[in-house]
Amino acid sequence: MDRLLVLVRHGQSDWNLKNLFTGWKDPDLTEKGIAEAKAAGQRLKALGLGFDVAFTSALTRAQHTCSLLLGELGQSDLQTIREQALNERDYGDLSGLNKDDARARWGEEQVHVWRRSYDVPPPGGESLKDTVARVLPYYCQEILPRVLRGERVVVAAHGNSLRALVMVLDRLTPDTIPTMELETGVPLVYKLNADSTVSSKQVLSA
Repeated sequence: MDRLLVLVRHGQSDWNLKNLFTGWKDPDLTEKGIAEAKAAGQRLKALGLGFDVAFTSALTRAQHTCSLLLGELGQSDLQTIREQALNERDYGDLSGLNKDDARARWGEEQVHVWRRSYDVPPPGGESLKDTVARVLPYYCQEILPRVLRGERVVVAAHGNSLRALVMVLDRLTPDTIPTMELETGVPLVYKLNADSTVSSKQVLSA
């Protein structure tokens, strides 16, 4: 039994390129992001991996990444579950703002706190702690049981929603998780034990 769980952050989006806070806003992938998503599928295919079900968020950039990745695996018709609980962290009033403009408005230190603290939300938005509280119940109820049954699962989502899962899988703390970066389009391949702990992890970097 594989108990395979693969996490993939979406490829570069148009707003990543423009250095904007994105959150629940819905830009699509850039040409580079499309290439990253396809390359992720190719690297998974090179390992001989395929999937029984896919999960993605309610946002276009993650859905497009998922579709492109599955296309490279010859699994375009795979059951794909779209779920708002897997959305990116909501940046509230920062959404759509250039990060440099935000620093000019609120100050470098304040913006750094909003971006890198665990439990301080930006105005009108979510902290990473809030995002974890949204993502983890869905993972425990809907994703993990399928993995433990032996289904091979891929999750294409976002930097912060996937941080919530990595925090649990890698046993990171509120102090260490905010500084952990997830590269766009790079699959994290986990194999789990029967008790849901990690037996192995592989990062499929370019």
